[in-house]
Amino acid sequence: MSLADQIAPLLPHLRRYARALTGNQKRGDAYVRSLLEAIVADDSIIDRGLEPRVGLYKAFYGIWSTADLDVAKPEEAAGAENIVSQRLSRMTPINRQALLLTAMEGFSNKETAQILQVDDAEISPLIDAALKEIDNQIATNVLIIEDEPIISMDLEQIVRDLGHDVMATVVTRDEAVNAIATRKPGLVLADIQLADGSSGIDAVKDIFARFSVPVIFITAYPERLLTGERPEPTFLITKPFLQSTVKAAIGQALFFNAEKSEAA
Repeated sequence: MSLADQIAPLLPHLRRYARALTGNQKRGDAYVRSLLEAIVADDSIIDRGLEPRVGLYKAFYGIWSTADLDVAKPEEAAGAENIVSQRLSRMTPINRQALLLTAMEGFSNKETAQILQVDDAEISPLIDAALKEIDNQIATNVLIIEDEPIISMDLEQIVRDLGHDVMATVVTRDEAVNAIATRKPGLVLADIQLADGSSGIDAVKDIFARFSVPVIFITAYPERLLTGERPEPTFLITKPFLQSTVKAAIGQALFFNAEKSEAA
């Protein structure tokens, strides 16, 4: 099998990781494009001694660590000092990278060490540090848009275990709009397909029309929303999910939201 054939089915998940890593679809996809351009120029950047997915993420880590891709709007990047501060503010620390690779992408600790190019023994402490940061995040109120009762109960429990409040749990777009009529959520967890045939994406668009708020989408078909060809979610969880995956996603979404709040 050619290298291109090996890489192609891995790209949707790499886009998911890159978006979570940067907290932005546009920046995440830009890093993935930069990696693909680098592979075309020199495919030796892929470590053939590793399993293909591990080798791809390791190569991505090399691009992420060294490439300074400024894809901000011109008015957001006025002056060299501001560009540098923006770059630093959107860097995900290595402990959070370790958590995302294990909890969201499903890599083992050994594979994560290979990707991050550190000793195996360093991964567990990095993950523990990331989890401690998440546990210490300021509590917020969470709107859950999910029509499957068991899943919504699981999400409610995870949210509360993290110390956050469940503002409301709704099952349709209209209920979501009603829920935000008098209160702004600090975070939204949204299923894609809702009970009455409405869309969680449309519900979130309605929310965005009133507020700027971090959103994590939940779907059984992530590949449909990870093409890089149109406006798509930054944070995406695949059904069925693990509690650790949801926890990592919530922590990362609120991490970037806190950065925006401090910069405001």
